[in-house]
Amino acid sequence: MKESRLIASIALIALAVTSCKNAGETAIPLTSTMVPPILLFNGTGASPNDVTAVEIILNEHHLNYSTADSSQMNDMSESQLRAYRLLIVPGGNFVIMGNSLKSSTTANIHNAVESGLNYLGICAGAILGGDTIYHDNGLNLTNGVRFEFYADVNRGIHKAAAPIADAGLGTLDQYWEDGPQLTGWGAVVAKYPDGTPAIVEGMSGKGWVILSGVHPEAPSSWRRGMTFTTPASDDNAYAGTLIRAALDRRWLPHY
Repeated sequence: MKESRLIASIALIALAVTSCKNAGETAIPLTSTMVPPILLFNGTGASPNDVTAVEIILNEHHLNYSTADSSQMNDMSESQLRAYRLLIVPGGNFVIMGNSLKSSTTANIHNAVESGLNYLGICAGAILGGDTIYHDNGLNLTNGVRFEFYADVNRGIHKAAAPIADAGLGTLDQYWEDGPQLTGWGAVVAKYPDGTPAIVEGMSGKGWVILSGVHPEAPSSWRRGMTFTTPASDDNAYAGTLIRAALDRRWLPHY
């Protein structure tokens, strides 16, 4: 009798754990008949750690999404892409990202954004969103504007706690790693210490585009060896603000 009760208790605990896990998950399989509002690129060249960081923010904000790797993106038509409201391309290696996609795929993404798909590009995703000078397979959501790396790269610095001045929130220390400065396109939402744009927003055709050279989604574990004056929780909340603004086509305060 005691053994039966023990087995029943274990089953109930397992069921409770499974239910909690399922309740916290918002990822929708790409093969599902349900199309969520957000598509997150996790293909070749995308940083797995940054994909995970973005997923954590999406889950915290209870935003349903699907992920697509390079092969899956290459198989998607423009109309399939347009079924989503927002495409997020995270950090990573933008050259490898672009080269993993067919030219027809980047054309489909470009055309889908022009037709109303919104786009959030973070670091490498921001460079890919421009007319990149490093390969011929950028998305060119910026009407020919190309982005260079932030000036710290030329000083041999490749990651840092960067004080980013936001037009609406004041200054937040953001995790930066080989990210671009975004001069020449859109309205400037936030600036690097040297005054160059760190985050910009604007229209690409009918699509709403936000590009970020920094990583507000970065967890506290990325901060080791660096000194930040603002907590990771503040930055992560700001990442949620960027995602919501991109999803809802909402202007953020800008300079």
